[in-house]
Amino acid sequence: MSEHGLAAARDKMRDAGVPDQAITVFDHYYRQLESGVSGLILEADIDPLTEIDHLDDITVSEDDARDALAHTCVIKLNGGLGTSMGMNAPKSLLPVRDGLTFFDIICRQVGAARERYGVRLPLIFMNSFNTREQTLEAARAYPDLVVDDVPLDFVQNQEPKLTEELEPVEWPANAKLEWCPPGHGDIYVSLLATGILKQLLDAGYRYAFTSNSDNLGATPSPEIAAWFQASGAPYAAEVTKRTVTDLKGGHLVRRKSDGRLILRETAQIRDDEMGYFTDDVRHPYTHTNNLWLNLQAVYDQLVANDGVMGMPLIVNRKTVDPTDATSTPVIQMETAMGAAIEVFDGSTAIAVPRSRFLPVKTTAELTLVRSDLYTLTDDYRLVKVGDATPDVRLDKRYYKNIADYEARFPEGVPSLTDATSLSIEGDWTFGAGVRVVGDVHLGEAEAGHVDAGEVLQ
Repeated sequence: MSEHGLAAARDKMRDAGVPDQAITVFDHYYRQLESGVSGLILEADIDPLTEIDHLDDITVSEDDARDALAHTCVIKLNGGLGTSMGMNAPKSLLPVRDGLTFFDIICRQVGAARERYGVRLPLIFMNSFNTREQTLEAARAYPDLVVDDVPLDFVQNQEPKLTEELEPVEWPANAKLEWCPPGHGDIYVSLLATGILKQLLDAGYRYAFTSNSDNLGATPSPEIAAWFQASGAPYAAEVTKRTVTDLKGGHLVRRKSDGRLILRETAQIRDDEMGYFTDDVRHPYTHTNNLWLNLQAVYDQLVANDGVMGMPLIVNRKTVDPTDATSTPVIQMETAMGAAIEVFDGSTAIAVPRSRFLPVKTTAELTLVRSDLYTLTDDYRLVKVGDATPDVRLDKRYYKNIADYEARFPEGVPSLTDATSLSIEGDWTFGAGVRVVGDVHLGEAEAGHVDAGEVLQ
């Protein structure tokens, strides 16, 4: 045991004001890391998840739906800066449709559900120290968001990045880079340490619906709330059919040793087993990170274990400055929120339509949700036009960063309702009202300008 490294990390966290419960969780995973726990999940140790309830097969009454939603709160993971798209601001403040940001649409989705069902439905954001200030500023436009004095947000914890010797890394050039978030699995101890979990229970809330803020398909669902309430399960995950864009995303499987549902992420797969992991016939469902939690079950588990939920460790190896491959190699200890499915007896899952999983991790995915493939309804749901989803691929040299991307679509993205695929190589700029029909490839040799109103086919 590297007692010196662990003691130094504890002291660093205390000095930074990290809550004692979060330090206890760090201690738990540090000891696992020291003992050589890899977090790998082998194919021989699991069975694929194939038999599952489907939302389309479930019927609930209006009264049951309203009652379940009346005892539910909504929690959005909002700690990301959108660095994968070259942003240095909260990704949720990026405009998506009709001048509205992810944040705007989320707030209006919750407001519409409150009005339609006559429920309180608190909305809570899990921010990071990078996103809190700007998010709360944006919330000033929605003065009626807070209900029952439930805080609008809480800040996820931070922990030291570790050297290969398991010492807290030092990086005087930018001390902020010495810290990292412990993955979104931190949500559980953060809810406990801030007192919000107990406050929700005391106010009569029994369930939480949790999802990523960049997934606008994850609307409050009274039908799923009623299904979850009737199930009596402590925990449930939404899954959906995998597509080519999901093959490296996490999915649920059953562990052979005890029959429990567990979450497998890419970082937990051995290189020689990646073929099994990405096989969408063997593993037909992807994990959406849309989760339903029984708040009392979560509270009891955390209190009984000093704030430790007990998800598997994920070891993430990076450099202290992620933009500098020559900077000091570091270890980031992380957990996945969805991995808590294995902690509880009776955890379950439900298959949902693809419309509930619209993640935006890249500008290509942003192109889809900004295009005419979707319309925004009066209750602020993104509804798809037609069944097909074209394969959009954009040259990363010119379209990866949001500023470069916006400069090349100054009048908006092309119409994609008649497209099968759009592949862009080279530096192309688009005028207004461009239509894509069928399979379209724009090559680098002809790179230039696509005139307004042009039909590409």
